[in-house]
Parts: sequence; structure tokens; C-alpha cells
Amino acid sequence: MVYKTKGVCAQQIEFEVDDNNKVHNVKFTGGCSGNTQGISALVEGLDVEEVTHRLEGIQCGRKSTSCPDQLAKALKEVTAK
Repeated sequence: MVYKTKGVCAQQIEFEVDDNNKVHNVKFTGGCSGNTQGISALVEGLDVEEVTHRLEGIQCGRKSTSCPDQLAKALKEVTAK
């Protein structure tokens, strides 16, 4: 899936969710390279619900969202379908 982000430096997030509801191959386009690579490595293979629980609501500075929060929103969107 490709998710177009809103309100953050990264422009989009690509990821896969397998048949067991596990997150794989998260790739951010833009954003802080080290942070987005770290997020991607940390969520690899985790359950969608665990990732959304851990990342939802994280803010970046004065922004009301962040790259981790945007990933949580993307995962919620894909699993709602």
C-alpha cells in the first residue's frame, strides 16, 4: 500500500500487511532518514494492532502528528477495508 501523508516532512509511506496482519517493508519517502529507517526496522514483523497502539498520537514538535502517527493512521485505514 502507498499512503500519502499529511502534516509531516515525509511525503508518503509504502508498506505491506500480510495475511497474518503483520507489518512488512515499511519505506518512507522524505522525512528524517535516520528516524524513518528506525521506525521501519522496529515495526518489521509486528502485528498491525501493536504498531498502531504504540505509534498513534505521537507528535513531532508543535505539529499535531508525526511520521510514526501517520504510519498508525495508514495501518488503521488499510485494516478498516
